Amino acid sequence: MCGIVAYVGKKPCQSLLLEGLKRLEYRGYDSAGIAVIQDGALRLCKAVGRVSNLEDKLESIGNFSGTIGLCHTRWATHGGVTEANAHPHTDDRNGIAVIHNGIIENYAALKTYLQEKGHVFKSQTDTEVLAMLIGELYEGDLEKAVQAALREVTGAYAIAVMCEREPGTLVVARKGSPLIVGIGADEFIIASDASAIVAHTARAITLEDYNVVRLTAEGFRTSTIHDVPVTPRIEQLELELQEIELSGHSHFMQKEIHEQPKALRNCFRGRLDAKDGRVILGGLADHGKQLTNLRRVVLTAQGTALHAAMIGEYMIEDLAKIPSIAEYASEFRYRNPIIEDGTVVVAVSQSGETADTLAALQEARERGALSLGVINVVGSSISRNTDAGVYLRVGPEIGVASTKAFTGQVAVLAMVTLFLARRRFMSADQCADLIRALETVPDKIEAILAQNDRIRRVTEKYVERDNWLFLGRGYNYPTALEGALKLKEISYIHAEGMPAAEMKHGPIALINEGMPAVFLANRGRQYEKVMSNIQEVRARGGHVIAVATEGDEEIRRYAQDVLYVPDIPECLSPMLTVVPLQLMAYHAAVLRGHDVDKPRNLAKSVTVE
Repeated sequence: MCGIVAYVGKKPCQSLLLEGLKRLEYRGYDSAGIAVIQDGALRLCKAVGRVSNLEDKLESIGNFSGTIGLCHTRWATHGGVTEANAHPHTDDRNGIAVIHNGIIENYAALKTYLQEKGHVFKSQTDTEVLAMLIGELYEGDLEKAVQAALREVTGAYAIAVMCEREPGTLVVARKGSPLIVGIGADEFIIASDASAIVAHTARAITLEDYNVVRLTAEGFRTSTIHDVPVTPRIEQLELELQEIELSGHSHFMQKEIHEQPKALRNCFRGRLDAKDGRVILGGLADHGKQLTNLRRVVLTAQGTALHAAMIGEYMIEDLAKIPSIAEYASEFRYRNPIIEDGTVVVAVSQSGETADTLAALQEARERGALSLGVINVVGSSISRNTDAGVYLRVGPEIGVASTKAFTGQVAVLAMVTLFLARRRFMSADQCADLIRALETVPDKIEAILAQNDRIRRVTEKYVERDNWLFLGRGYNYPTALEGALKLKEISYIHAEGMPAAEMKHGPIALINEGMPAVFLANRGRQYEKVMSNIQEVRARGGHVIAVATEGDEEIRRYAQDVLYVPDIPECLSPMLTVVPLQLMAYHAAVLRGHDVDKPRNLAKSVTVE
């Protein structure tokens, strides 16, 4: 969840490193630091806060002109947010500098061992322990010292290491955290995300677990931590620079909300055949027989992805008639889950690196489940650890609060559902009808986005209220959870999402005069029930904001404010009803003066437990 950028080549690297770090700041922004080897000596600079603070500090102390360097932006795990805990970390004997993403689980035991060897620590981080361990094992060959150190380490890591004694050598390695090596002309750029290198090269190696790469300006060598040579695969990056720039928007979240129609068109392209009533998912084609005969589906995820998985659970049971359940990956992995013959486990993750989801997936595979991935990032850890899967194809998502990835996940799960349903009980005509409805979603989201100003004005009426409720039933209960999560994440307003019927079993005690209660009240099987819940809130002084189906004039009698969405089959409605909630959260954060794209305490890709 931290940002890593490193460089070795023939040109001064400070500006390149800082440019890359800015592109990765969404991955962690508690503190930042840079190190270069200049004239044979290690130079470091660290700052608490954003990358701009590091830039200001560098300006005051003078430029770093080395041709090898590394930098990092941190999301704190071990130790508070201080300069001492910021990366890079160094050893105390050999001029070794390390940046690290992940977590060293046995750092405490290693630290005790190193202290007994006389090493003196300056921070509370697990990364400094790794730097000291590499230093302890260093005998003139940095690559071998890194390999030896990583053989002693338990946990996850993506690291970049350099040493004063080998001023032209950079060593990088990974296990469980993403790391790529961009290949340029007489230079290499290493990063935890392709967005940091795409401005400089389109050729890259995605490291596999336990890979170690020794790099100089002249070339590279890839091996394992046991020094077994590895032949890496060089790939072309699909990412384009314009995809990770604001393009006239004030924030990435705003951009990504408004990109949803285009993103979903890309998601659907080549996959929907309304004429023949079928869904074409190449990633699942080789497992058609197993999927036809499956007996149970377990969807596992965290955060926003879990809310999409819950909608997938409803769809698969409703349309494909297969018993399904959505589970927190963090709970699933530590239980003793029952995986029977015919169980399929679906891992849902935007980044494809979510640590808990990856671990849950591995647990399920060990117990014999067929594993599928619903992932946005090509080549990510989860995508490489599944039997099959479907990519979202919605483009990079930079804003920490997920928006277009959520609608992409729901869209992919809808296609997976139809893929399964058509092979079981669904007729071609029924499937064709739902495909045609699915194809209308991008245009209908555009119609909702055209109401942006109206949604901002409604949000402004309630933005000073510190407690909100989000309520829905059926398919839109998970949407209510997602709406509450978005508001919490970026506006820091306390919000609770729940099934509308659950309100009477306790939460109704929270309702006081003027409390905002957002109801997902679009037309569906439980519409009348939702209307009853709305009246219960009104009777206790709550102010109702209803998300309703176009043409529903009756609801105006019961809601202070109504936001309309176009009509669509109920199973597809979350892709529409969530959009006003995304815009409300965005406007609330802006109106409260918060940093929308970098909310406090959060990082984009959660690669630690």
